[in-house]
Amino acid sequence: MQKSLSISWRRKLRYCKKCVLPDSRPNLTVNDDGICTACMSSNEKPKVDWVNREAMFQDLVDEVKEQKRNYDCVIPVSGGKDSTWQVVKALEYGLKPICVTWRTPARNGLGQKNLDNLISLGVDHLDFSVNPKLERKFTLKAFERFGSPVIPMHMAIHALPMQLAIEKNIPLILWGENSAVEYGGDDEKLKGMEITRSWLMQYGVTHGTTAQDWVGNDISMSELAPYHWPEEAELRAKNVRAVFLGQYFSWDPKLTAKFVSEHGFQAASDAVVGIFDFADVDDAFLMSVHHWLKWYKFGFTRTWDNLSLEIRAGRMTRTEAIEHLKALGDETPHKEIEMFCEYTCITRNRFFEIAEKFRNLNIWEKRKGTWQIPNFLFGDKVWIDEN
Repeated sequence: MQKSLSISWRRKLRYCKKCVLPDSRPNLTVNDDGICTACMSSNEKPKVDWVNREAMFQDLVDEVKEQKRNYDCVIPVSGGKDSTWQVVKALEYGLKPICVTWRTPARNGLGQKNLDNLISLGVDHLDFSVNPKLERKFTLKAFERFGSPVIPMHMAIHALPMQLAIEKNIPLILWGENSAVEYGGDDEKLKGMEITRSWLMQYGVTHGTTAQDWVGNDISMSELAPYHWPEEAELRAKNVRAVFLGQYFSWDPKLTAKFVSEHGFQAASDAVVGIFDFADVDDAFLMSVHHWLKWYKFGFTRTWDNLSLEIRAGRMTRTEAIEHLKALGDETPHKEIEMFCEYTCITRNRFFEIAEKFRNLNIWEKRKGTWQIPNFLFGDKVWIDEN
């Protein structure tokens, strides 16, 4: 049997004194003053010369347009707020994009509506569906091996734009924000303008694996073609660059959502995951399951990330965020778990058997029959297993 996730941090978590994130969050550390790397990055934003950054982007646009290709850039899109923003920005700067979507098996009606709206802004678009039998098998395999059912998703959404750029000789790929900046990271080399293979291995949400690592008796390399990342040498040979728009324009999720709402994007009636009604609105169950599993693995959920962003933006105090978490209670997405089980053809009991393998025993301990996190943000947290 696979052992529980084992990570070297101390049992007693340290929480950032400015936001609410613990030092169990991947790629995030808390310094001797009690401030996390994400908050430190946020503190640097007001010092950035955004006028100069925008001028840098204009120079990049001019360089790309001088090449007079059929397409100036590839934009990976889901129809969500970030990809809608990326498309609007590209069109504002006179770029001719081709957009490509990895079609989630959990796409919902609102996701399709927002994707249709994005296309109507005036772009060519490819909607790529992976072999559903393979994708279902890969999703379950990733869940069983790493407790992370979205590894196939993240491999594909990064692979397809690179493959398309090489195939069609397109010089630029436009991404949204750099998560190494927004959610914390220690390696300054990964906080720059460009997305590199090193960035993908660290922040690509694939547990440091590539498509080749998933080849086995049940899955061949040829079947995994949609998930294959081209080598950097291939990209350089074609003069393909992949950049984060959020490094050229100040990125704030609420301001981005307000901006794209003026261009036809529609939020959900209620928040799907976390506190934002404009996030993860295109996916019916995969992202909900993915974000909830952080609770077992790291002792926090997507809500903690969202609240921390609000604190850094000055729209909420840390005290208010903690009170929100106290009132929220259990976030288990029961409906979405049922949908995931139906999709992967496993029982609910089997789902929780697998999830339990990834409860991090470096931060959780059982006391009198219930799971608790010592030194929890607002007192010992008792995990009441209602499943």
